Amino acid sequence: MSKCTDGVARTYNAIEAKYAEKLEENTDVKEFRCQVLLEGLEIGEYCSDFVATKMDDELMVRECVYRKHLSKPMTAKLLDASRNYWRRRGVTDWGIVIEKKEAADGEESINQVSGNHI
Repeated sequence: MSKCTDGVARTYNAIEAKYAEKLEENTDVKEFRCQVLLEGLEIGEYCSDFVATKMDDELMVRECVYRKHLSKPMTAKLLDASRNYWRRRGVTDWGIVIEKKEAADGEESINQVSGNHI
């Protein structure tokens, strides 16, 4: 992946792998990093899944979550911590990437949910 500044996109599940491909193909994205450590969080160590630099040099942050985990309290707490961390640093383009419900052909795809709608 040429846009991944780490050289290799380290992904830990199918959603992250598919989203890394989308970032690579996105002409609005200049470069991206995977598993970016958020230092100084009160809740402990946590990494944002993707931090991308867009062509206008604005940052875009995405967290990848399986739909079935969205209702878990710890998932909500970590997502809130991430959103607040990046907001304090001036990032307004923050969002969640979830898988779409399985299609009739069995193909799984991903959905983006903007941080402004959470």
